[in-house]
Amino acid sequence: METAGPKRVELLLPMRTVLMVAAAIGVLAAFVAIGSTFLVVFVGIFLALVFEFPVRLVIRKTGLSRGLAATITVLGAALIVVALALLLLAPIVGGVRDFLHGLPATVEQLRASDELSWLDTGAGENVQSGAEKVSASVPDAISEVLGIAGSFFSVFVASFTILFVCLFLLTDVGNLKRALASVLMPGEDERWLNVWERVTESVSRWAIGVVVIATIAGTTQGVTAWLLGSSFAVGLGVIAGLLDMIPNLGATIAGFILVPTIWAEEGIVPALIMLAVVLVYQQVENNVLTPKIQGKAVNLSGFFIIVAVTLFGALLGVLGALTAVPLAAMIQIFVQELTKERRTRVAAAKAAAEPRVAT
Repeated sequence: METAGPKRVELLLPMRTVLMVAAAIGVLAAFVAIGSTFLVVFVGIFLALVFEFPVRLVIRKTGLSRGLAATITVLGAALIVVALALLLLAPIVGGVRDFLHGLPATVEQLRASDELSWLDTGAGENVQSGAEKVSASVPDAISEVLGIAGSFFSVFVASFTILFVCLFLLTDVGNLKRALASVLMPGEDERWLNVWERVTESVSRWAIGVVVIATIAGTTQGVTAWLLGSSFAVGLGVIAGLLDMIPNLGATIAGFILVPTIWAEEGIVPALIMLAVVLVYQQVENNVLTPKIQGKAVNLSGFFIIVAVTLFGALLGVLGALTAVPLAAMIQIFVQELTKERRTRVAAAKAAAEPRVAT
């Protein structure tokens, strides 16, 4: 009986597949090698999508050329941000810094209260240790925003690059659309340009809505803290506004910061008032503000929003968590378009099978 010899297996791969895999590996390698530069370009492109609808509004109202309208809109917004920063940056950073410096004392007051005596256990010591670490490290980093000369040049270069990536993309978007249409078959060009429009609309409406809603959230909760007598009212308002930009989770996290702080400073009754304001505001935001301001800019379920925040936050840090919703919405739009024909066939097959099932 002959023993079977070694068998030869041939694997045939199309050249297109090999090139696509190689390109994907190259992109990932480039991302790892130039992560910070890629992040700057990403922010510039994202801001261009955000400014697309404001630029169209300026064109429609003034009749200016696209390049001039984009320049006025982007540079005007940048000047407004710089002016607000010069006026408000010092008190805002100071308020946040004071709150973080006082964090260990706040935790100690909570541990000493009768209602929270259980914090004297190991859990309380861990919370105290964490508060001391945050108080020691974060305020120093925040203080650098106001005066550091060492990294000012790199910050200026990054901001300048982001600004002009955004500006030139907005100015040249017409040529980019024509270039895309030139490589697509008749019918396909209209399809994918429509996808471009849907992505732009989702990102722009989402971003504008988030800034407006976060400003309302920070103002409402900061003013409430001030009325309740908190010495950290400015810092708490800023923290509440920033956290409110994180979908679903941010407002809850803000509540876990604001309520204990008011409790430690002013007592249980003001803390309960703060808790009531936080809960009522969340309902108003979820049921009134978000539907009115953002509408259906992003039509994602709560589950996918939390998953997106977790994944993009791990990939891009705080920026990823803040931009997770529009990025997930973009992916959803592309997936919906790619599966549109199949979903149509499935729906037709189900409709054809219904009469047979009924009989």
